[in-house]
Order: sequence, then C-alpha cells, then structure tokens
Amino acid sequence: MNILDYRDKNILNLSSMELEKIVPRADFDMEKGIEVVRPMLRDVKEKGAEVLYEYARKFDGVEQDPELGGMGIKVETEILKEAWENLDSDLKEALKEAEKRIRLVHHEQLPKDYETTVVSGGSVTQRYIPVARVGLYVPGGQAVYPSSVLMNVIPAQEAGVKSLVVASPAQKEYDGLPHPTILAACYMLGVDEVVAIGGAGAIAALAYGVENVVNPVSVITGPGNIYVAAAKQLVQGTVGIDAIAGPTEIGIIADEFANPKFVAADLIGQAEHDKLAGSVLFTDSEKFADDVNQAVSMQLLGTKHKDRAGVALDGKQSAIILVNNIKECVALANAYGAEHLEIQTKNYQEVAKKIISAGAIFMGPYSPVPLGDYIGGSNHVLPTGGSSKFSSGLSVYAFLRSVQQIEYNKEALEEIVKPLDIIANDENLPAHSAAIKIRFN
Repeated sequence: MNILDYRDKNILNLSSMELEKIVPRADFDMEKGIEVVRPMLRDVKEKGAEVLYEYARKFDGVEQDPELGGMGIKVETEILKEAWENLDSDLKEALKEAEKRIRLVHHEQLPKDYETTVVSGGSVTQRYIPVARVGLYVPGGQAVYPSSVLMNVIPAQEAGVKSLVVASPAQKEYDGLPHPTILAACYMLGVDEVVAIGGAGAIAALAYGVENVVNPVSVITGPGNIYVAAAKQLVQGTVGIDAIAGPTEIGIIADEFANPKFVAADLIGQAEHDKLAGSVLFTDSEKFADDVNQAVSMQLLGTKHKDRAGVALDGKQSAIILVNNIKECVALANAYGAEHLEIQTKNYQEVAKKIISAGAIFMGPYSPVPLGDYIGGSNHVLPTGGSSKFSSGLSVYAFLRSVQQIEYNKEALEEIVKPLDIIANDENLPAHSAAIKIRFN
C-alpha cells in the first residue's frame, strides 16, 4: 500500500475543501452509468417483459421467455422452499442466528407515535406509517449475498411493510434462477415474491412495474454496481431509495497500541470486495504504518482473492495516511466519511465521540467490519463515497413515513385568529386568514 506522509500539512488548519482533496477516493463515473441505463429504463417502462427477456439473454446468458422454453421471471414458492430444504444445515443455523440479532436491533429502532398538546384544546400528533410496498435488490456478480437479503428484508418487515418483492439476477448455472442461497434466505424470512431480474432492468421493473411480472413499489433499497446505482438515481422521485452507493470502503483510525495484524486483515477484508474498494488507514505512528504495510503484504499472499484485493490496495482509493496525532486522524476521517470506520486506539471510546461522518463505527480491536457485515445485528447497507456526511445506513426509517395529525377545537382555534391573520396578510395571502375567520362570523 502507498504511505502518504501528511505530517507537514498542519491538517487541523486545513479547510473542509482542502481536506476533501487529500483523502483517497475511487474513480466512480456516475454520469457514464446514467448514459448507459437511461435508455434501458425507458425501454422497460414502455415495452415491459420482452425487454427484460432480452436483457436476461444479453447480460445473464439465460432464456426467460416461457414461449421460448424459459422459466419466466417469477420464482415459484416451491422453488424457494426447495432451496431452503437443500441448504447446508450449518449455514441454516448461521443465517437463523444472524436473523435473530438483526431483527432485535431493528425492532428496537421503531419510533413511537407521540402527541404534543400545544395549548388546551389544540394538539399535534406524530404518526409513523409504513409504505405499502417495497422492492429489495440483492446483487449477484462476484459473490453471493444472503446477508443482503437479511439486511434489506428484516428492516422492512419490522417497519410493518405488508408487501415486498426481492429482485436478484438470473444465474446461468442455476437454470435462470437467482442463486439458491439467496432463494433459501428469502424463504427463511417468509418472502414469497422473488423475481429473477438483475441490474438496471430490475430497478426499472420495480419502479415502474411490468404487467404480469411485478407490480410497482414505493421504495427501492439494496446495493449494486454502478449501473444499479445510476438507475436508482434516475428513478428517485418516482420511488424513494435508500442511497446511491459507490464502491465499498473502510477507514481505520489506529495508533501504536493497535495490533498491526488485525488492521492489515481488516484492510484486506474490505479490498476483496472489488478492485475499486477503498482501504484507508489513518495513524500517527510511523512504525505502526510500516508494520501494517508489511503485514498486508504477508497476509495478502494467503487470501483467496489476492489478485482482486491487491489491485484495490494498490489503487488511488487506498492508502496508509501518516499524520502527527489522533486529532489529525479524526479530522481526516471526518472528511473521508467512510462507509465503515474502525477505531483501534487506546482510548477508542473517546475518539468515537469526535466522529461526525461515518456510515457505521466499529469500536475497539474486537469489533471488525465483518461483524457488521453478517451477524453483529447492525445493518451493512451503508452510505459510501463520503455521503455519510448527509445520509444514514439502512434502517426501519427507510420504510416509514411520518405524518402529523393536527386537531384544534373551536376555542383553541379562536385564540390564534389575530396572529394568524397578521402572518397571512404579511405574506399577501388573505384567503388563508379568511378560511379561519369564516368559522367565527
């Protein structure tokens, strides 16, 4: 990994713009993705299933058209059940344990309705109402992600969503069905509507609906590649979305008290996702930086996806950043706004209090990112590319709408006729005031 020595930059005196310029970032050309997927979305909206069949042939190498011998796009419930029954028993138990922990955390997130008495006879009640129907995208590609099924389905269920559909790419080696582990996870969670659609076509189908295939949804969540992200950006407004995700990333703040082998393993673990994955270490110890770099080189030799991870670790989006102290580490970490931020310092709890930008914060040497990826109870659908500065990870709130109920009786309304009249006339909207006054004439 590249070691970037910033000890001469006086980090704490740099502006937010200057800090943003020096933190590593992956190249992620969203505009290029939008150019590619815009006509795809239009075609799905206008032509429906025939376009999805065409995309399945082109991108997945499978025939889905029933008239041509394909299995169709909808996955039958019996197939979901069979996938669960054939799943390895140890994996079943692991998924059940993960479900239990994730469900516990997300159930506790549920907000409670509350009523505020503004004046005697006048109140405002805040209600939280789940959306009617959601679409949850689970990617295929370089790995199989049953964990993404859990991370998307469980918060929707805990929010009270009554109708949900999971979309996942058709796989040639599984006769045009999504990966059986994805199907098994859906069955375990009680999901009975699954469609074999991937990429931008899936996002279009969920947003607009496709006759006799899938009804439109109100919210779409779930990770994906640049084309999925671009498609979600384009349908935002037609539907709600969780986030526009870029390449995955990890930031680590560590000092001389951390274990370099732990930190190296965590950097590699994130890098194996993708060649564009970002792995960034912020440290104030030159010796520790060298030790981590050496450990990365040694551990990388024994990892299964060393070629992919090696490209990511050597890329411009990854680096070991050396600064003067932990305060400077914090400043750079906040500018970076990592999807995942680990804090492995002697006083990690105090350091964590100073973090204002991170998708999720993993505290101490025994809370590595994979814990949150799978079975810690937290959600692994998190903001990337610095978007944690203004957005949050997936939770029940993505599937809820807050609605205010206002109730004033005659006496309470009469008390505010004069101040309301003053404000309405100041805004040159006298009919607003008249709508109040008519009730007392």
